[in-house]
Amino acid sequence: MDSHSSPNQTYKIGILLIDGFALMSYSSVIEPLRAGNLLGKKVLYQVDHIAAGNEREISSSSSAVIPTNATMSENKDYDLILVVAGGDPSSFKDEQTFQWLRNKARYGARLGGVSAGPVILANAGVMKGYRMTVHWEHAAALSENTPNLLLERSLYIMDRDRITCAGGVAPLDMMHALQSEIHGPEFARKVSDWFIHTDVRPSGDPQRSGMIERFGTHHPSIIQTLEIMENHIADPLNLRQLALLSSISPRQLNRIFIEKIGRSTMSVYRNLRLEKAHNLIQQTVLSLTEIALATGFSSSAHFSKAFQEKYSSPPSSYRQDTRSKAQQL
Repeated sequence: MDSHSSPNQTYKIGILLIDGFALMSYSSVIEPLRAGNLLGKKVLYQVDHIAAGNEREISSSSSAVIPTNATMSENKDYDLILVVAGGDPSSFKDEQTFQWLRNKARYGARLGGVSAGPVILANAGVMKGYRMTVHWEHAAALSENTPNLLLERSLYIMDRDRITCAGGVAPLDMMHALQSEIHGPEFARKVSDWFIHTDVRPSGDPQRSGMIERFGTHHPSIIQTLEIMENHIADPLNLRQLALLSSISPRQLNRIFIEKIGRSTMSVYRNLRLEKAHNLIQQTVLSLTEIALATGFSSSAHFSKAFQEKYSSPPSSYRQDTRSKAQQL
């Protein structure tokens, strides 16, 4: 399971604030952590505020001032580093910050970006081969400046050791998923209820009804499991792990999928990954090996066989046909 900290350990988070950051996005990140510590009756989440450079405080776009309590030069170890930005992220060109993020990535740190924060991550060069999202205001410019990014219009995306979020109130949904991963769904629900955040949205769709309409079911265990699947495309979980995160037994989960959807849990999961690969072949210039890795296949041969079984054509031929049709238009 993609768990980065034991439930009994303090989860250490570094929040890197960029001058002019979006206050609502920041609040939607920090408040669930505060509430988690309160409801857990101990320090479950230790948060450091870091500024680019050695500033003692950093201002939001609405002039709210947040004091910092750590610097990049301290070289602390974090379970997660989240970059929160706003305004015009393309104007941020601090090479020291970019190098710090690259170093953290090189040594296996989990990195994230909120609102315009994903632009900072992309410009630092740490998003290659990862699915990502960003606030819609920055999406067009980011796509134009860095066309090979796996950019999607989702609320948030958790892809292996990268987390990106569109900002606004979407971090509330992202933090629910993160807290579910670390401390379990029941605890995450307590935090969401604390904020009267009763309709937690899945990562890939702005409304839960999208999944309901697609799969034709309202069953909460299926909806929750589908969301977990969407968050683990490149690092697929097994049935036991899916069931554990959905607070249900593997046997019950599989029975519900077969009863409500007509397919086994892992068959639905495999189809989701292949559909993602299908979109990447159509919309990107990534190599087939990169696409295989981005959708959780252990080898190009395994990916090619699975793709051909579903689409009656190997991925190489499908890409060639797609390009030929595009040239004829």
